[in-house]
Amino acid sequence: MSETTDAQERSASDEPPGQGAGAGGRGGRRLGRRALLTGGVAAGLAGVGYAAWDDLERLWWRLPGVDRPREEGAVDYAGARWDAASPANWRRADRPYDYTVDRVVIHVVQGSFSDALAAFRNPGHRAAAHYVVRRDGAIAQTVRELDVAFHAGNRAYNERSVGIEHEGFVDRPSSFTDRMYRASARLTARICERYGFPADREHLVNHSEVPGTDHTDPGPHWDWDRYLRLVRAAMADRERPSR
Repeated sequence: MSETTDAQERSASDEPPGQGAGAGGRGGRRLGRRALLTGGVAAGLAGVGYAAWDDLERLWWRLPGVDRPREEGAVDYAGARWDAASPANWRRADRPYDYTVDRVVIHVVQGSFSDALAAFRNPGHRAAAHYVVRRDGAIAQTVRELDVAFHAGNRAYNERSVGIEHEGFVDRPSSFTDRMYRASARLTARICERYGFPADREHLVNHSEVPGTDHTDPGPHWDWDRYLRLVRAAMADRERPSR
C-alpha cells in the first residue's frame, strides 16, 4: 500500500472525525457571514487591502460549522463509483474555497484494487486517496475532492492535491495497462480543468516526489510521457467544439 500512516496530517487544531452531522461532519452552530462580521471581526478588517480578501475568504471557509453543501454518496467524476473511506482517513474541508487545489499525486497500491478499498475503509489504516483506478479502467472514489485525504504523507500536499491510487506493483510493468492509463488520464484531465492548472510535471507528481515522503511509487515503470500525452489529449477533446 502506498500510504500506511499519515499521523503528521493531524494536529491539535483538527477536529476528530465523525463529529456532527454525517460521517466526518463538523459539529456546532453554523456561522453566517453577517454573524462573523458583526461579531467584532469587521473592525479588524478595516485596514486590509483588496489583495488580502482572497486569503480572508479562505480563512472564513475554514471556520467550524461553515460547510459547502454536499450529497451523501455523490461523486466528483462521472465515471467513478462511490466506495467511502473511513472518516478516520480524511479530514472534512471545503476545497478549493479554503485550500487551493493545484496538484495530482500519482500512487501505486502495491496490491489489488480491492486491497486498496479495504484499507481505506479501515479506520486503523489512517490513510486514503481520493480515487482508486483498476487495471481494467474502473474507478472508485473514496473521498470527496472537497475534503483532505491523507494520502501524500505531507500535510501541505494533502491540502493542495487530489490523490489517485492505481492497482498494481511498482516493480511489475504489466500492472500498468492501456485501459488503466486511459481511464486515469481522463480523470486527471477533469481535475486539471476543474481547478484550472496545467497538465505538466510540476502539477502532476509522483508520490515519491512529495517532500518528506519515504515512498517510491509509482516507480520506474510508470510512463510519464505516455500519461501526459493522454491527459492533454483528453483535455483537448473537451475543448474541441462538437459538430
